[in-house]
Amino acid sequence: MKNNLRRSLTVTSAAIVSLSVAQVALAAKAQRKGVFDKDIAPASKFDLSHWNITLPVDLDKDGKPDSMTVKQLKKYSHPDFFYLNDDGHMSFASPNKGFTTNNTSNTRSELRYMLRGTNTRIKTHDPRNNFAVLARKGSDKFGSVGGKMEATLRVDHVALNAGNPNKGPAYSAVVGQIHGIKSDNNKGGFNYGNEPLKIYYKKFPGHATGSVFWNYELNLAKKDPKRRDIVYPVWGNDWKNPADPGAAGIALGEEFSYEVNVHENIMYLTFTSAKHGTKTFTKSLVSQHGAAGEMLTDDNKYSYGGDSLYFKAGVYNQCSTSDKKGEWYAGCGGTGVWETDKANGDYAQATFSRLVVGPSTPPVQ
Repeated sequence: MKNNLRRSLTVTSAAIVSLSVAQVALAAKAQRKGVFDKDIAPASKFDLSHWNITLPVDLDKDGKPDSMTVKQLKKYSHPDFFYLNDDGHMSFASPNKGFTTNNTSNTRSELRYMLRGTNTRIKTHDPRNNFAVLARKGSDKFGSVGGKMEATLRVDHVALNAGNPNKGPAYSAVVGQIHGIKSDNNKGGFNYGNEPLKIYYKKFPGHATGSVFWNYELNLAKKDPKRRDIVYPVWGNDWKNPADPGAAGIALGEEFSYEVNVHENIMYLTFTSAKHGTKTFTKSLVSQHGAAGEMLTDDNKYSYGGDSLYFKAGVYNQCSTSDKKGEWYAGCGGTGVWETDKANGDYAQATFSRLVVGPSTPPVQ
């Protein structure tokens, strides 16, 4: 059975005969730009009252990827990149080639949590729209101290064609993040816009299963040669290991869950799957202690203890078409034409059956 969104936007050749030119043009415009209909919007099934979204298209021709505000998202869906599937679950898709935000060559169909809700008098980077750890100076001025994001999802597809398959981001997508605010005011060693958490899924072509892992980015300036990601495998391998994870991995279409609980000064991570059970990690966000008991001596002395932070969820496609020097440029296939790229497998897609954000909770002893 077709889902309501796609059924409402599909115009068959037989139907075109009975439509006026104006009606066909309106249907085509809706299919390109998305639909504002609260009955078929993902927000009709999920609480998106504090989220906005960034999409991999520029339909308003302002040179930037389109975004929908918290208010707009109440009624918004896109037939290709953000919609409810037949099961009423929330699907995100993103091609390898499309419009990207500043400082990245990767596209995304990704939600950003907005503690301000619809109160746009509060600026996006205002402390009241973000969270901080307890130790941060002025943490009581933030929208929250810590927070918790819980998700259940499956990864439906990752990009198939990478020109640089040995680079870590090839064949992968990020499905959950904590991101830091970027600001020129970083004299205290913070506000670089780095990520203390990126949750990855990666599957090499030809493998039956893929790997789930998470990365912690050392909180250093962009040009600092020591700045890098520390990788922690959950199920399967890390991002550089090309071996088939086999039974230890997670297949495309196989559900798993994550819980990201930043309580006081600590990030507690819990990953769960029906096949593998539960795996947990603990990472201080105010010290150089790593999640595997190691000391990250190259890191910022206080980790992310002075940053403004926020949650993200959806699909952040890591298979960039850029073929430059550097770890992040996997040289993946893509034309920028969605129909062509989807047919060639040059995209990433994930579907969420649950996504909830709320206050942090003390860890279970």
